[in-house]
Amino acid sequence: MSNEVLWTPPSDVRETSRIGHYLGWLERERGLAFADYEALRQWSVLDVAAFWRSIWDYFEVVSHTPPAEVLTDREMPGTRWFPGATLNYAENVLRMPGRAGDDPAVIAHGQTRAPQTLTKDQLRDGVRRCAAGLRRLGVGPGDRVAAYAPNIPETYVLMLATASLGAIFSSCAPEFGTRSVCDRWQQIEPKVLVAVDGYRYGDKPVDRRAEVAAIREALPSVEHLVMIDYLAPGGESGWDALTAPTDEPLTFAALPFDHPLYVLYSSGTTGLPKPIVHGHGGILLEHLKMLALHHDLGPADRFFWFTTTGWMMWNFLVSGPAVGATIVLFDGNPGAPSLDTLWALAEDTRTTYFGTSAPFLLACRKSELIPKADHDLSALRGLGSTGAPLPPEGFAWVYAAVSDTLQLQSLSGGTDVCTGFVGGVPLLPVRSGEIACRALGAAVEAYAPDGTPVRDQLGELVITEPMPSMPVGFWNDPDASRYREAYFDVYPGVWRHGDWITINEHGGCVITGRSDATLNRGGVRLGTAEFYSVVEGLPEIADSLVVHLEDNEGGAGELLLFVVTTDGRDLDGDLTAKIAKELRSALSPRHVPDAVYRVAGVPRTLSGKKLEVPVKKILTGASVDDAAAKGALANPESLAAFEKLAREGVS
Repeated sequence: MSNEVLWTPPSDVRETSRIGHYLGWLERERGLAFADYEALRQWSVLDVAAFWRSIWDYFEVVSHTPPAEVLTDREMPGTRWFPGATLNYAENVLRMPGRAGDDPAVIAHGQTRAPQTLTKDQLRDGVRRCAAGLRRLGVGPGDRVAAYAPNIPETYVLMLATASLGAIFSSCAPEFGTRSVCDRWQQIEPKVLVAVDGYRYGDKPVDRRAEVAAIREALPSVEHLVMIDYLAPGGESGWDALTAPTDEPLTFAALPFDHPLYVLYSSGTTGLPKPIVHGHGGILLEHLKMLALHHDLGPADRFFWFTTTGWMMWNFLVSGPAVGATIVLFDGNPGAPSLDTLWALAEDTRTTYFGTSAPFLLACRKSELIPKADHDLSALRGLGSTGAPLPPEGFAWVYAAVSDTLQLQSLSGGTDVCTGFVGGVPLLPVRSGEIACRALGAAVEAYAPDGTPVRDQLGELVITEPMPSMPVGFWNDPDASRYREAYFDVYPGVWRHGDWITINEHGGCVITGRSDATLNRGGVRLGTAEFYSVVEGLPEIADSLVVHLEDNEGGAGELLLFVVTTDGRDLDGDLTAKIAKELRSALSPRHVPDAVYRVAGVPRTLSGKKLEVPVKKILTGASVDDAAAKGALANPESLAAFEKLAREGVS
């Protein structure tokens, strides 16, 4: 683990950052003083009630009924937060503190139509009209509204309007296949479906009308289909009718803290996706905390994250106005016409915080892009990376090629909590290859197999205290049995997330892959992330995937590496030997694979995550259909190579 410091907080950080202001408020209003970030963090997870009450009060949460207490108890699962309180997520987001009515709230760019800007007043008016339209369709508290739509203003307006009524929102990006969408929405039975006719991905038009018809046919619960003429505007649009002028005022249903806000889904790469229900209050408090205190966002910021509406980062991004930030939306292919596209967007929109994925940053590095040479990125002061671990070479590229003054925040979390629970903070330095800290209010530990916390060694990532944004539950899980099985079956009363984490002596963290994709060589657990960092650092390798096949008779098993070569070059003995040498010298002899195979593509989810576990299942005899839900994959055709290897034998 590298300790090289790449960025240091400025000397006046407590005077200039939002977390510094929060610290001052704690001292004035609560009589609490903290010498450093770690002292603050420890208080936040030891005195859970006092911390989350401070978030409620500091951000002046708008409520209709104040809470009687913060939480009923700290036992997980089953913690009840802020009993008695009523509030509305949409009301708090649309407040946009610190912004005037004519200030921009949403800046939207894409490859299907010209850029759009919505002011605060225009966003509120759009939500008002959309909510009135939903009421005309009979939508009320508890009804589900589904959006088969991309990252465009209409989807955002629809989500806020749905929330304002107390109805429940769910979205799927329009690149999702019909089966994948139906697997999600047949579980929640939406009343209204809002869908686009298609979109452009780069310069390629993608017509989705047939998919929309098939989805509607498969969802008998849908009483109303509303079409957005996005690919081919003109004529009478269902969206225009839904948001027609009206005198109905903008109102917000007063809802219990844990009233369902939206349903997110696990990736669904195996079996039906888990329908994860998130609540109004928990999401609001968690996002206020992360966006303001960790990402340092406020009224002066323009906040961008490259995401689709099928990834939880969209839900995270669109809470930005709750802390006063303008959000920047992008719909299209980030690699068209080149990997420079998003950096040009950052220049055009004067983005101050640029969020993306580790694979995107590593692809830019591999393409030898130097964004700061081609674009004015002087407004950029923060850069977020998630979706996969960011290795040291990714950190180095950002500071060399993007900016040497911005704060790079590598973070990790999940759809399950709709946030990052390890990440960055303005008070701490950025060190190469590591996540700076555990987030406030997130009692993250690394557990040994016996359930004891460990330092400076690989452990299971667990959360030992409740967080408000933990799911309200799973849909159609009345006894919470599926919920308990998903997170609490290994360590009773402790949330097991499913990642490997190392927490070092100064509180930095390194995520090394999914614990259910463990590589166990000679009794030593190895994470997958370090493999990819080394292998994909070679110029001859474009992508890679590693799995370990256990020997049921107690042998060492087989460590198998699959590579996508650059420009389709052959995988010859020299390249295989080079890979082995790099792994042996950079990591250890245990990391040298037993065999290396060339494949045309590495299977990934639509949000870009590699599918080690489904590949392992295929290689051990499972059918492709049983191992993975193809509709949840960006490139389902890539599974055929592994099926062929399983038939022929991988040894």
